[in-house]
Amino acid sequence: MSLASMTGFSRAAGAAGAWRWAWELKSVNSKGLDLRLRLPPGFDAVETEARARIGKALARGAVQIGLQATREATTPVVRVNDQVLAALIEAVGKAPRAEGLGPATMDGLLAIRGVVDIVEAGDDEAGLAAARAAALADLDAALAALVEMRRVEGEALGAVLRKRLDRIAELTQAAEDNPTRKPEAIRARMQEQIRQVLESARFDEQRLAQEAILIATKSDIREELDRLVSHVAAARALLDQGGPIGRKLDFLAQEFGREASTLSAKSNHVSLTATGLELRAEIEQFREQVQNIE
Repeated sequence: MSLASMTGFSRAAGAAGAWRWAWELKSVNSKGLDLRLRLPPGFDAVETEARARIGKALARGAVQIGLQATREATTPVVRVNDQVLAALIEAVGKAPRAEGLGPATMDGLLAIRGVVDIVEAGDDEAGLAAARAAALADLDAALAALVEMRRVEGEALGAVLRKRLDRIAELTQAAEDNPTRKPEAIRARMQEQIRQVLESARFDEQRLAQEAILIATKSDIREELDRLVSHVAAARALLDQGGPIGRKLDFLAQEFGREASTLSAKSNHVSLTATGLELRAEIEQFREQVQNIE
């Protein structure tokens, strides 16, 4: 499976009958899958299906889904109430005509309220259902474009993360090879510490033993180095696996940070401390970039 980012944008437009619409999808980082839909009147019925389709396509991300829909103007429908008009004509024909009044005209009769109705043409349920189905098909197209954009960005992020892991591995090896970790260097430091203790006016054997144990313990970063090597291997395996691995990578990044912090705390030489600080900085950048992985 390929690696995917959580950021992306896509748009898809379509039409059916008198309806025209356009989908817009925007995706950013999130701990889970957070869907926010905005649908126009008449298209509320597609929400459940839209959420289901998006949920199948995406694993994580805060996704804003907007649908804009407009209906083309239609020619009004003119309806003449024939029964009312006929009744008016009959009534006018029977009514005595007052002096000075002309005969009734058709335009006058049609102007009477209730004789003529002008109404806007409306959608039938079948037409609206067809528009909804076509809009859902265009949602699939927008989703496919969003997934592809997230995949492309994810592949680029994967390359950056691999370089970060290579650098973390190099720094781990540098700490491993640091001359101050060699037995003779540790022995020399212990001898110096012991000499200082022996010169103390308050010297006692118990303190000497404690100092020796403390120096030996503080110099031992074997476990931290082994864990860092193991974490690098696990992270590389996840990147090779692909798919929604962002949470696992974030967990590993936290583990990296803990081991690097402990290594720095145990350091008793400026050169090893410098390596530990650089290691922590590299791990922090790795973790920041992991936040964008699905």
